[in-house]
Amino acid sequence: MILLQNSILRLEYDPATDILQVRYPDLQRYHMSEIKHSLQIMVQTIRNYDVRKLLLDARTTSVEIDDEENRQLTMELTAMLSATRLAKVARLQPFDPENEARAQRNIEEARKTGAIAYEVATFATPAAALEWLKA
Repeated sequence: MILLQNSILRLEYDPATDILQVRYPDLQRYHMSEIKHSLQIMVQTIRNYDVRKLLLDARTTSVEIDDEENRQLTMELTAMLSATRLAKVARLQPFDPENEARAQRNIEEARKTGAIAYEVATFATPAAALEWLKA
């Protein structure tokens, strides 16, 4: 069922598997306040539905912000997600290898600071990600 759909995010939840699927938004500088607000709504939805499994689809996400802004957004999002009861987050890696390398650096930094309180894994295909989430 679709819980939210706007110009930035689409939240699709399957109560049978307890998986929330989200296409990660394009990171455009002039939309950052809207993006942050939408991510806060996503986290509130995770909290309200007590979601335990999240599939973030970043395959087509474009990144038009600098590395520091991107790192800060990742740290804020991981902190917000850690305040929920999420157990697993599966990421669908971006098609762009540079975006994936940046994302992996950000995830590693979040791990080092202890900001991630859930399992995180990265996958190339939705089928592999869903299989891991369901396991």
